[in-house]
Amino acid sequence: MASLATFNFVMFLIVLASSLHFTADARRLVESDQPDQPLLFQYHNGPLLSGKISVNLIWYGKFKPSQRAVVSDFVTSVASSKPTIAQPSVATWWKATEKYYQLSKKPYSLAITLGSQILDENYSLGKSLTNQQIMELASKGGQKNAINVVLTSADVAVEGFCSSRCGTHGSGLGGSSKGHNSKFAYIWVGNSETQCPGQCAWPFHQPIYGPQNPPLVAPNNDVGLDGMVINLASLLAGTVTNPFGNGYYQGPKEAPLEAASACPGIYGKGAYPGYAGDLPVDATTGANYNAHGVNGRKYLLPALFDPSTSTCSTLA
Repeated sequence: MASLATFNFVMFLIVLASSLHFTADARRLVESDQPDQPLLFQYHNGPLLSGKISVNLIWYGKFKPSQRAVVSDFVTSVASSKPTIAQPSVATWWKATEKYYQLSKKPYSLAITLGSQILDENYSLGKSLTNQQIMELASKGGQKNAINVVLTSADVAVEGFCSSRCGTHGSGLGGSSKGHNSKFAYIWVGNSETQCPGQCAWPFHQPIYGPQNPPLVAPNNDVGLDGMVINLASLLAGTVTNPFGNGYYQGPKEAPLEAASACPGIYGKGAYPGYAGDLPVDATTGANYNAHGVNGRKYLLPALFDPSTSTCSTLA
């Protein structure tokens, strides 16, 4: 299952495809000079994630506590309904996923919460990981009513990272119950700051291809982590609406366009290749953002495809 996240611009055209079963790539290298065609999302009659879902964070490698807080605050912000949070908020952005449930005529009962956090700072599997090892790490989290998110540090190489993707989402087999193996959903996102920020942290870094507009200032002052949040947000939307490869997507099952990957490089109104769109600017830091979160956080989040209008919907 593909979901956009950061190969994110490499040019309005990035949304990568993964060779793994139902993996979703954060940004695909798909370039086309054909005129834009309206996307026709299809529901393939499979399950969407529902109920109370814990997002468990598995930190692989070295991350500062302040870096971990950027991501954990984002996950907490998804479900936060605190009236003190300014608008537009992360929760407002996430609310757009409800339209997929409404069109599927399935009851919307999804509640995302921050679950456990697991630290693997000693690189238990080394600093060069295969896809199978990513799934092995993902299986360390809870496997019932959960999304397990593996986050790899800037000094960890992952199969396909930078060359074809910035992150993936997929599913694995969990424990058996009453003779049936359950499935769990997982996400992997890498920190691209030192390996390929032009691919996986745009628009906070100069792109490696295409128009060379000045990069935006990262709202949390960390190009790598703010890029990871973009990818995680994209993949999280793809995971709940297409968790097992038979939910909502457009195109081939092996390389589908999903809720966010259908709108690569779009963050605000007026976006075009190389330009993220018209975005608010923080008066103090000069950072660009489009969503407010808990603890005074600001984030830049990708547009989500609106299946009811067949358009990309932005917060800004």
